[in-house]
Amino acid sequence: MKRNTRIFALLAALTLFIGLLTGCGAGGGGETKQAADAKEIIIGGNLELSGAVATFGTAIKNGAQLYFDEVNAAGGVLGKQIKFDVLDNKSDATEATNVATRLITQDKVVAIIGAATTGNTMGYMPVAIDAKIPIITPSGTALEVTVDPNTKKVRDYVFRTCFIDPFQGTAMANFAIKDLKAKTAVLYIDNNSPYSKGLAQFFEESFTKQGGKIVGKEAFVPEDQDFKATLTKIKGLNPDVIYVPAYYEPVGKIVKQGRELGITVPFLGGDGWDSPKLPEIAGAAALNNTYFTNHYSSQQDDPVIKEFVKKYQAKYGQVPDTFAALGYDTAVLLVNAIKNAGDASPEKIKDALAKSKDVQAVTGKLSFDENHNPIKGAVILEMKDGKQAFKTYVKP
Repeated sequence: MKRNTRIFALLAALTLFIGLLTGCGAGGGGETKQAADAKEIIIGGNLELSGAVATFGTAIKNGAQLYFDEVNAAGGVLGKQIKFDVLDNKSDATEATNVATRLITQDKVVAIIGAATTGNTMGYMPVAIDAKIPIITPSGTALEVTVDPNTKKVRDYVFRTCFIDPFQGTAMANFAIKDLKAKTAVLYIDNNSPYSKGLAQFFEESFTKQGGKIVGKEAFVPEDQDFKATLTKIKGLNPDVIYVPAYYEPVGKIVKQGRELGITVPFLGGDGWDSPKLPEIAGAAALNNTYFTNHYSSQQDDPVIKEFVKKYQAKYGQVPDTFAALGYDTAVLLVNAIKNAGDASPEKIKDALAKSKDVQAVTGKLSFDENHNPIKGAVILEMKDGKQAFKTYVKP
């Protein structure tokens, strides 16, 4: 699967290169001049609007569109309106590459928001980097998204709005040890997901460093439907907590089936749990005594958050989840970079993004570190009768 993805990425990159030559001419600075002459600034969206994590991409799209609408209503940026050109990557890494190729070669975007997941972002990243188009993933948390694991060098054109796996995994391990008084844990991970493996790795490192013991490690794949055999094995290990750092669809089934087997200990997870679909899949009662790390809570006593929640509810009729907040914040960062650059060319946007400092956003006041990661805290949320309840804030 990985080999096929690489071959496809190379073909897509070749198509992109030909497209750039034929579409823009061979003169240097063609893209920059085109961006400067355009009557509108086109921002691409490479997002999961259907498929396994459709609620993530849809919420990001809504959040970003909300901010772009505010900017356009106020006169735009650099005297131009922003067009948010969003395509559906269908929650698939190969399709994300197709989407990136179209956004860059046909639609002439100057930057791309997305994807929502680490895997889909990594899938299309080579195409954007080759074309020198800056991308910001609102929620791709793996270390290797912004730093090449082979060269250890930061990827110049890649940024993110979310915190990273080491911080998120460590925050939950600290909560398990200090707040839940857990001494033993089982890890139950999605074996096809870099996100799941990353969180599990850092949870384990922090949990054991503080005296906890991992008494079992189990894995599943997203296609699994019946988890009871493994959950029965986990129940027999009698852990204090079960860490399931995965996306909401399998998590909902795992928690539901675990409770049916009589498992009463806390299930713990990461931001991939945050979806209105989770209570629908697991059932409200089954989710009691579960906790997960997240980027924000709509219940925080913060005037910026309250204003955002009010505006989002007025436009979309629902309380914004964390992906909506991250989508909004990603749009804030991009517009701020364009303003500071005084130029909407991809190269100038990239340079300005890297210098972002103390940008007021919903999930915090954002500055990028040397690896293009925002410096900000996390929240721990508890599920109570199917609803999220703010538990505590964790500083970076």
